[in-house]
Amino acid sequence: MRVTVRRATTADALALAELRWRWRTEERGEPDTDRDAFLAHFTAWAADHLATHLPFLVDVDGQPSGMAWLMLAVRVPTPASADRRIGDVQSVYVVPELRNSGVGAALMDAVVAEALDRGLEHVTVHSSERAVPFYQRSGFADGQRWLELRP
Repeated sequence: MRVTVRRATTADALALAELRWRWRTEERGEPDTDRDAFLAHFTAWAADHLATHLPFLVDVDGQPSGMAWLMLAVRVPTPASADRRIGDVQSVYVVPELRNSGVGAALMDAVVAEALDRGLEHVTVHSSERAVPFYQRSGFADGQRWLELRP
């Protein structure tokens, strides 16, 4: 099995859209609306948000098999730190037939390396209960000060 993880580009937007479609409709059971319209919308969205949402794509034996996004944001400066950039890991997905094979770990290694290279102040991830151990193996710890407003 040949695994390649790389930063995705606009040329990969359709593959990313197809992975997102598969995840949300096949596995999550979200309503199967107009697939072509979703793919077109997602492809345009990905291209429009490359400055703030860095996509990562996993190819296994030449086939798109997983993705993750690192959302970047800037916090308000302080006297001690003028550059306060943070990240949030979003939409991590590996096709079901390749889970527990190391593909997801390779994907997260690339995302974490990018976050470290960028010197982000902190990186968060909103996880399902089932995926918590996966993120902990990638270096994430339980955040004790995270509060959430659910309007």
